[in-house]
Amino acid sequence: MPRTGENIYKRKDGRWEGRYIEERIAGKARYRAVYARTYREVKRKLDEAKREAEKQNQEMKKPGKMADIGNQWLSEEALLLKKSSFIKYEDILRCYILPEFGENELSEITNQRLISFTNGLLQNGGAKKQGLTPATVAEILSAMNSIRIYAVKRDYTVTYSTECISLKKEPKEIRVFSLEEENILLRYLRENIDLPALGIMICLFTGIRLGELCALKWDDINIPERKMSVSKTMQRLRADTASGNKTEVQIFEPKSSCSVRTIPLPDILMELLEKLYVPETFLLTGSSRFLEPRTMQNRFKKIINSCGIPDANFHTTRHTFATRCIELGFDVKSLSEILGHASVAITMNRYVHPSMALKRENMNRFSDLFAVR
Repeated sequence: MPRTGENIYKRKDGRWEGRYIEERIAGKARYRAVYARTYREVKRKLDEAKREAEKQNQEMKKPGKMADIGNQWLSEEALLLKKSSFIKYEDILRCYILPEFGENELSEITNQRLISFTNGLLQNGGAKKQGLTPATVAEILSAMNSIRIYAVKRDYTVTYSTECISLKKEPKEIRVFSLEEENILLRYLRENIDLPALGIMICLFTGIRLGELCALKWDDINIPERKMSVSKTMQRLRADTASGNKTEVQIFEPKSSCSVRTIPLPDILMELLEKLYVPETFLLTGSSRFLEPRTMQNRFKKIINSCGIPDANFHTTRHTFATRCIELGFDVKSLSEILGHASVAITMNRYVHPSMALKRENMNRFSDLFAVR
């Protein structure tokens, strides 16, 4: 048996053996051993071997600047990330991480400095020094942690850890149309039907995202089988410097494979879809030209303003669809797949928000349970 707290054993041949970690490669420990005839002698040899191994490991650790390691990390990530995600991390690196830590060795970035950096982002971050939201700061820290892991695996000396920071995220209030608002909006859309109005109705009855709607083509609608294929999304992204433009609209596959899906279409949409169908064109325009998300968002705002509905962004159609489905007793697994989520938990936590009427209906079931007869 080993002595308490020590990795020292007496072998069957009578000798004592002491084991120690010589080095760690990609996080895995590599052990070596020393031997002696007595416990005291093996203990002395073991202490000397540990000190020598620690000294060699410190000498082997490579210094590395954040600018160099950060850019190496991003270059390798580029092979795995969708373009929109790559641009997001590139902006995080360029706008926040490198201005603060770019010229520093990773070994010089302490936890205390990381905490001060985080507090500064929350209080004064952003182009207008208005302070960044906890969600944005969490993304910056996520990039810092990914760089740390990348560096540690390559034996660079890193002294900071994002685990020392805890961000308090306030739950974001979700806007959902009331039944009355939704009825007013649907009545207006039917009375003023055109392709953008049809697009809004599709979102209210399928929950697809704005970018997915803008990328949708009529050929994605299967009229005989009453279903719709969602396989593309549209987004305005920062353009390559060579193009001369600051931003450009791009159409690409969604980030997650779960977002590529087929959605059954409800009967309420079929008559309009059959009437307005224009093959080989974008659904929102009926031509080879597309309507970009920013323009569609503006049209949506004008429509709800005409309806006298309080302000809401386009994503409210998705929140509302999910909420109505729960109120109607939808199977949550089916709903999760229709929304294109990776798990049911995301559907429940992020998009499904029971109305007060539904909560009251559920609570009143106690009245039936304990009714006095």
